Amino acid sequence: MLNRSLTLKLWLLAIVLAKALPMNSPAYGQIIQPIPQQPESFQERMRQQQEERIQQTQEQLKETWLRQNLQQPLIQQQDFTRQRQELIRQQQLRLQQEQTRLQQQQFTRQQQLRIQDQQLRQDQQIRQQQQFRLQEQRRQQELRQQKDNL
Repeated sequence: MLNRSLTLKLWLLAIVLAKALPMNSPAYGQIIQPIPQQPESFQERMRQQQEERIQQTQEQLKETWLRQNLQQPLIQQQDFTRQRQELIRQQQLRLQQEQTRLQQQQFTRQQQLRIQDQQLRQDQQIRQQQQFRLQEQRRQQELRQQKDNL
């Protein structure tokens, strides 16, 4: 666009000079000759560089978009997997705690049963001893009575 504007201005300048200068003037021939175009003007190089930058930016944006949209499901899957593993770990921990609690209860119950069994044995021994004493007392009493009766 800048190149067109510059070309248009140069043509207008040539027309103005052509009108101002007489046709038989040596400068007239030089003005009418076409201006050789430079292979690449400064404005053209700037335009191409800007287009290249725009294209690079668009490619980077496209790459970023693709990366995010392709990686996002992967990241979500990884997050889901991590959360699931954490949930499983917590469930396993709860199960272990429950097993430990049940084992402690069972141990406590066994302890209580042993203690009860021990108390029953002691009670039984005490009864036997009391019974033996009573029998012994009766026997002694009978012996005394027999002695007294003689």
